[in-house]
Amino acid sequence: MEKELIINSTPTDVEIALLEDSKLVEIHYQKTNTNFTVGDIFLGRVKKLMPGLNAAFVDIGHKKDAFLHYTDLGPKLKSLLKYTQGSIDGTQNSHSLDRFKIEGDIIKTGKIDQVLDKRQNILVQILKEPISTKGPRLSCEVTIPGRYIVLTPFNDMVAVSKKISNEDERERLRKVIESIRPKNFGIIVRTAAEGKKVADLHEEMNGMMAKWEQVHDQLKQSEPPLKLLSELDKASSILRDVLNDSFNKIVVNDRELYSNVKEFMGSISPEQVKIVKQHKTGRPIFEAYGVNRQIKSSFGKTATMPSGAYLVIEHTEAMHVIDVNSGHKVTHGDQAEAILAVNLESAKEIARQMRLRDIGGIIIIDFIDMRVPDHKKALVQKMREYMRTDRAQHTILPLSKFGLMQITRQRVRPEVNINTAEICPSCKGTGKVTPSILLTDDIQRDLEFIMQSRPNARLHLKVHPYVESYMKKGWYNQPMKWYFKFYRWVTIISEPEYQLTQYNFYDHNDDEIRLN
Repeated sequence: MEKELIINSTPTDVEIALLEDSKLVEIHYQKTNTNFTVGDIFLGRVKKLMPGLNAAFVDIGHKKDAFLHYTDLGPKLKSLLKYTQGSIDGTQNSHSLDRFKIEGDIIKTGKIDQVLDKRQNILVQILKEPISTKGPRLSCEVTIPGRYIVLTPFNDMVAVSKKISNEDERERLRKVIESIRPKNFGIIVRTAAEGKKVADLHEEMNGMMAKWEQVHDQLKQSEPPLKLLSELDKASSILRDVLNDSFNKIVVNDRELYSNVKEFMGSISPEQVKIVKQHKTGRPIFEAYGVNRQIKSSFGKTATMPSGAYLVIEHTEAMHVIDVNSGHKVTHGDQAEAILAVNLESAKEIARQMRLRDIGGIIIIDFIDMRVPDHKKALVQKMREYMRTDRAQHTILPLSKFGLMQITRQRVRPEVNINTAEICPSCKGTGKVTPSILLTDDIQRDLEFIMQSRPNARLHLKVHPYVESYMKKGWYNQPMKWYFKFYRWVTIISEPEYQLTQYNFYDHNDDEIRLN
């Protein structure tokens, strides 16, 4: 599987598209002024204890107080609170935990008011970004992630990713990590660490310990709310989490971001720096790589597949509901096999849609009813296979007796919801347009006005491809007629995204000439 990362940077935000075999599977947006990202570490202050919810509300600087549930405190809360307060008042004078006495675990079934006090300072990490009217969700189980390993302070656990199936390699990684692990720090070994040398793992370990030292240094004499450590920008964090040998291209349109990505790639995978390219042509990067077209076709209530079958995706307050429709596909031959084929094609598209839209929570899928038990098993097996590449935690249940599949999927950021509907530029939403036969007359009238008001402007005209073809037909075509009439050349440019009767004039700076 070939993977491409297309990054479109603008002054206000960064758009990131992940393509697998040229098909869009993830789209990410990051505002350049965003302050609350999953993984950021803050010094917060407990504002309110809610025994009824067994949770606390914590001030970390967001307009809505962040939510911290008892189950997200982690068993090592007492050690975390002791370290935090000691770092603030100066009694904990080192980031190292070699001489730090680890406190006992809190009980799983305890109450929030038994372990936290109002106005208490607390070290927290963002678990979920602010969604809708809710503030961020927090965790006290602080982790510092790298490409190969994840550092977890205040415990001695060494865990190896279950996706590393070779038992000898798992044992090798355990021994390597135990030999380089700092005292009172746990390590989670990620899948990307498979086959890596001790030097690579040790280098990354030192980098993460430097980040932990940064947290400690900022805690000294500090007052909450305060951000202590920022997660990587979205582009770098995606690279860190998903980069592997199957990546064959990373394209960036911004020079500064291109340099940052190249530098980051050099630090995590020097041998792949050559796949980072800068997009330099005048054509927008998302248009050049077909991302805009895929966004237009993939979002909205209905998603159509190549066979003609289609999905209807509805969002309710409690869940997402997806209905599978066969369209004209189930017409000939073995009906049971045809239904299975539609359901399998739909399962692949549903797995893509969930990643693309970042659909979370409960998802109910109404597949076309199947009578053959083996077909039902094959569908569930294929759905699990299609979702194997999904980084979000998920659970897939077998088909119910009513033919429904239930899926739960982790949600850590707001759902990506792009409105692909457009107001018709010809009728402006009224449903009525001027006769298309008069289009060239309208263009001619507007051109004459521009020629009078801007006698020296170099002009070009953007129109629908059909209109461009019509106007350029023959030797004595429309641009030639205008040249003989006005003694100035007007360049006609095809614009595939335009409606049939839409047109706009632009000057030599590519600024639209507005006539209204």
